[in-house]
Amino acid sequence: MEREITCSFTGHRPEKLPWRDNEADPRCVALKVRLDRVVKETYDSGMRHFLCGMARGADFYFCESVLKLRAEHPDVTLEAVIPCEEQAARWRERERERYFALVERCDQETMVQRHFDKGCMLRRNRYLVDHSARIIAVYDGMLGGTMYTLTYAMRQGLEVTILDPEEEKPFRAL
Repeated sequence: MEREITCSFTGHRPEKLPWRDNEADPRCVALKVRLDRVVKETYDSGMRHFLCGMARGADFYFCESVLKLRAEHPDVTLEAVIPCEEQAARWRERERERYFALVERCDQETMVQRHFDKGCMLRRNRYLVDHSARIIAVYDGMLGGTMYTLTYAMRQGLEVTILDPEEEKPFRAL
């Protein structure tokens, strides 16, 4: 897919979100509404292909948002970028079921490597950036993979939109 029409996503897992895995929390509901709005704005700006790293938490929200957009705009495509086959192996059953249901609805699957090792998440994150012109992030300033991915994306010159989990207004960086 053409990089100039591709948008990727990075974001926190439930452990780093203020509401953890309680998606009924009003802050989570509000974040999902903002994410839907930003995904639609991204589509309106010309992005048609979306990449998702398929981690628990914010990645799932992003994937679901793009699937809603695709229901309205059939020219949207969604690619699941999976770090390794065992990504969901140790997750709770409910999370695994959600993961497999989402992956099944994606237009394309990219497996970065077959087996887990300490670098596979990093390689997945680099793939997301290296194949995109824009990145959307759910990020609150905390150290970790999301921060690394955003830093790498900015160094590579991607257009960046950051949604703080608890702030109403998105932050855009060049």
